[in-house]
Amino acid sequence: MTTRKNRSSVILLSVFLFLLPFSHASGSDAKNPYALIFGTVYGPDDRPVYGVRVKIRRADQKKAKWELMSDHSGEFAQRLPAGAADYIITTDEKHPAPEVKVHIEKDERHDVSVHLAR
Repeated sequence: MTTRKNRSSVILLSVFLFLLPFSHASGSDAKNPYALIFGTVYGPDDRPVYGVRVKIRRADQKKAKWELMSDHSGEFAQRLPAGAADYIITTDEKHPAPEVKVHIEKDERHDVSVHLAR
């Protein structure tokens, strides 16, 4: 026969073991440094543009590692690994824009503007 105290201990232990991986994951993410590219996509009329596919890649690579869309304010943001690296920001063929180059040195934020060609 199990007592009420033993049952309570088992339930508490089960809840603790269930929540343990979640608390560990969020704690480790908060401690890892990262860089941030925050940008705004502008149209030819210098107004923010919604729904533009933005691609970000390291300058030494051919293929984009991150793809995201500009929001209703024309903005986008992407976390990147901290450390010295150069990145290239491009847009899709439907919304052509000149490449934007960004140099990241450590865990920092860079604000960029992407201006569509037409």
